[in-house]
Amino acid sequence: MCDHTEKHDSLPPIRCVWVNGPVIVGAGPSGLATAAGLRQQGVPFVIVERSDCIASLWQKRTYNRLKLHLPKQFCQLPNLPFPHHYPEYPTKNQFIEYLEMYARSFDIKPRFNECVEAARYDDTCGLWRVSTRGGVSAGGRGHEVEYICRWLVVATGENAERLVPDIQGLKEFGGEVIHACDYKSGESFRGKNVVVVGCGNSGMEVSLDLCNHGAKPSMVVRSSVHVLPREIFGKSSFELAMLMLKWLPLWLVDKILLVLAWMILGNVEKYGLKRPSTGPLELKNTQGKTPVLDIGALERIKTGDIQVVPGIKKFTRGSVELLNGDKLEIDSVILATGYCSNVPFWLQDTEFFSNNGFPKSPFPDGWKGKDGLYAVGFTRRGLSGASSDAVKIAQDIGSLWRHNLKHYKKQKMPIHRSCITTFQSN
Repeated sequence: MCDHTEKHDSLPPIRCVWVNGPVIVGAGPSGLATAAGLRQQGVPFVIVERSDCIASLWQKRTYNRLKLHLPKQFCQLPNLPFPHHYPEYPTKNQFIEYLEMYARSFDIKPRFNECVEAARYDDTCGLWRVSTRGGVSAGGRGHEVEYICRWLVVATGENAERLVPDIQGLKEFGGEVIHACDYKSGESFRGKNVVVVGCGNSGMEVSLDLCNHGAKPSMVVRSSVHVLPREIFGKSSFELAMLMLKWLPLWLVDKILLVLAWMILGNVEKYGLKRPSTGPLELKNTQGKTPVLDIGALERIKTGDIQVVPGIKKFTRGSVELLNGDKLEIDSVILATGYCSNVPFWLQDTEFFSNNGFPKSPFPDGWKGKDGLYAVGFTRRGLSGASSDAVKIAQDIGSLWRHNLKHYKKQKMPIHRSCITTFQSN
């Protein structure tokens, strides 16, 4: 290992690290699955994570009552199933425990508290330059590291940053306003009138949790939404859909699901939940909109414990005015408005990702770009889609790694740095 230090009187030194393999950005389930596959392929790697733990979305930005929405067999990562004693729908804490066990099993040790500020492909040397900043020095600046590697795996996922809509008057509202990622329990909202903005799975579950803790939620439904029972005839709706898709076209499976949902849940439109004209599976495939899997919120909507309201016109001090002209006196606002990718903010000089931070090529082709760039966790198909891409990426890099080793051994020459040797400065 060779050392080079670039020093400045007022700045901490910049470390330059040559990586013997790929750099993986993100230590969530997608990054862990890719790292495990690379470990099995015998490929060294570095995995950087901006937080201080693995799966920070699950550990720090989810509510307490959260469980996996799909049965565990559809959510396990490659080469390590969930423990047999786990329930069919593991809890948040059980899933975190599983991920930590996964990291230990494959000896995955992320470099925590390193936030990627920029990553660009250097055409001159044919390598990726990944600049990170982490920690806080005595001078007020974090230490900087530049990783140089042949392959870059983007594993920051679909939910890297919260989405906060610009709603008129929200800043002047005066009451508590939080995003769903900061919501833990309805206990602190007991007896309060709360507006929940958003009617996806998070909005529905937060509203249900508020009800269970004695709050009075009003859920804002701005657009159409599919609500399906989590289980149909004792079987997961998702599992049933996957089974039918083996024999039937997607449009027919969508129709069957909607008929079954109507039989079990009734006509949800009379409660203010208008269904989209496009079927739930087609909508998920084309627009990435996940149907709501009901776990009890719909019953509380039917009883009036959860009030469904139309879109918001504006907030005023202590109240909200709706598009239909109604005005509600409220104490708090919870924004269940979703998340977005942060890739456009740090990945430079690439045509692989769209402006929205997702690969331009749709599933199943959005896992590999050019110049050694890969993406995992952007399929909009949950953990099973991420696992599928992780396996492909690990196999592809493993094949290239072995080819390079074989080539340079045949030449009886030292491995060229683009294959890659390790260099570090500090």
